[in-house]
Amino acid sequence: MKPFVSIIMGSTSDLPIMEEAAKFLDKIGIEYNIQALSAHRTPELVMDFAKKAKKNGVQVIIAGAGGAAHLPGVIAAFTAIPVIGVPIKSSNSIDGWDSVLSILQMPTGIPVATVALNGAGNAGILAAQMIAIGNKDVYKKLMEFKESMKAKVIEANKSLQK
Repeated sequence: MKPFVSIIMGSTSDLPIMEEAAKFLDKIGIEYNIQALSAHRTPELVMDFAKKAKKNGVQVIIAGAGGAAHLPGVIAAFTAIPVIGVPIKSSNSIDGWDSVLSILQMPTGIPVATVALNGAGNAGILAAQMIAIGNKDVYKKLMEFKESMKAKVIEANKSLQK
């Protein structure tokens, strides 16, 4: 089975943030889908998605939401697939802290890995790292990515010395 990630967002207004995860998955060559599902406006659809995710081949779920960011936790309540939460600073947000705490402070038994506020790029990397546990090709691409970051820092330092 090919690696597969689902990227879920509470609203299409979250797309500019969440597409950073998609960009990284594209770079690594991991297939994904993107959809908007709201824990508050479409709870039945969220439950249905989460319950069917494993059967549909999803290996990791990246879920982003702003404000009262319940989406990642609700998804995690209905599946044993790893869920990575992306708190998003929204227009009705309290500097993003409401989103961070809504995702970070999950009760025992319903874990959600949480990245930084608007940190969908790191969510994409973390999803790839989860998949890399059992996929040598993805692992190799991740190591190449890390080496490229190292090379950029070394090159930047050379420029500073000039």
